[in-house]
Amino acid sequence: MISPGPTLETARLILRPTALEDLDGFAALIGDPESARFLGGVQPRPVAWRAMSAMAGSWALQGFSMFSVLEKTTGRWVGRVGPWMPEGWPGPEVGWGLLREFWGRGYATEAAAAAMDWAFDHLGWTRVIHSIAPDNKPSQEVARRLGSPLLGPGKLPPPHENSPIELWGQSREDWRARKK
Repeated sequence: MISPGPTLETARLILRPTALEDLDGFAALIGDPESARFLGGVQPRPVAWRAMSAMAGSWALQGFSMFSVLEKTTGRWVGRVGPWMPEGWPGPEVGWGLLREFWGRGYATEAAAAAMDWAFDHLGWTRVIHSIAPDNKPSQEVARRLGSPLLGPGKLPPPHENSPIELWGQSREDWRARKK
């Protein structure tokens, strides 16, 4: 079973809604101390199932959520990237979280760019943010490559209200002008 929603393709990646077969990837993502460091910390497999189910539920309830990202050449689950805006969130976000073995290949930037195009074109969003921890330098670099400047400090809803966060982002107009 795959959640309802579109499938996007980039040169190297397939972005599709959450599927039950993604559980091993979700569990590996939040089970690895480095990958999970800025995603709420290491969590057990049952929490990964709940996180995956929240993504699938968002597709059903809101018509969008983070996509599961697959490597075209291997079909392997790379991570989850895309639009995210749960209750109390500081704005319409395009976020990313990739398995550590896929870091440094440009996949986060490639997938986030496709997700931003989709959010602006199909969801009608006029701006996007990226919620990034102040010491998450690799994600800050992804935001910069996307053309998203630092907007300032932000605040996440419970249970993350005490975690320091910076908001990066840009308007639809800035995104489109940059791509020309």
